[in-house]
Amino acid sequence: MTKPLASRRTFVGLGGGALAAALSASARGATPSRLPSDPVRREALAETHYRTIDVGGLEIFYREAGAAAAPVVLLLHGFPTSSRMFRNLIPMLADKYRVIAPDYPAFGHSAVPSRSDFRYTHARLSEAVEALIERLAVTRFAMYVMDFGGPIGYRLMLKDPDRVIGVVVQNAPAFGEPPNGPLWATVQAYWRDGSPAHRDAVRSSLTPDAVRNQYVAGTHQPSLIDPDNWTIDSALLARPGVDEIMLDLLYDIRNNRQTVADARQFFKAHQRQVMIATGVNDPFFPGVSMKPPADMPEIEFHPIDSGHFALEDHCAEIGALMRGFLARVMPA
Repeated sequence: MTKPLASRRTFVGLGGGALAAALSASARGATPSRLPSDPVRREALAETHYRTIDVGGLEIFYREAGAAAAPVVLLLHGFPTSSRMFRNLIPMLADKYRVIAPDYPAFGHSAVPSRSDFRYTHARLSEAVEALIERLAVTRFAMYVMDFGGPIGYRLMLKDPDRVIGVVVQNAPAFGEPPNGPLWATVQAYWRDGSPAHRDAVRSSLTPDAVRNQYVAGTHQPSLIDPDNWTIDSALLARPGVDEIMLDLLYDIRNNRQTVADARQFFKAHQRQVMIATGVNDPFFPGVSMKPPADMPEIEFHPIDSGHFALEDHCAEIGALMRGFLARVMPA
């Protein structure tokens, strides 16, 4: 039985358009700029349920919407947020699909087992997600992966490729190593030696200002970004022990290299099952790093004129693109 460090409901109060156009013009195999038809009718929007289930003694929280018998879409969130990042996308899909969006252990409303009871790696988080979907009797699904959700979801995909019908990638490692640059320099030094000094340097990425910057960097209208995003994320990061867990996971990114390399080969072999819809102004995963290589011309590529959390200001656009993609690879 895991031992939570803190209650999962505890909160701490905290008082280039040009690039997008160029990438879109050069993308091979991309769909036309016209968004797919099939608008979501307001009266068709399904209710979202907020559930918690015991998975091997670990309480996992997840959001779920749509008919139980409908095809499944699994939404896997990034760092340092939770399934809350999909709050606006879920209703756009749930009229036709069963949508499931879990919180990983130590994220969102899921349990926070201690580091002595639970090894915080992306592989272990993937195992927790796999255990959840097995409990929910999900055997085949499409998935949307973002940031940490990439290597977590890729492990599910590579372990049993036949169960993954389609993959939507948004601002996540897709085709190799993360790009070089000042934003990656501190964490890359941490990967090299794991020293206490470099671990402390990476701690700056957990501050409220750093979290806010992840949301607003690369956006043209920051006023469209709800400040509740970084306020809630920062409150959850401030729970006792969670900062050390996140530093463990940031250090573990170095162990995702082979997973991302293997995912690249999967994408090459299954190009028509892959869609990239990504915020091209993201300083962490810029558009040039997300564009499919020349040997993958059939991957559907959509550069979104936004930043790291592109769903915050372009959810309607991404949701419409996703509905068109799902209609092709996984008809409801």
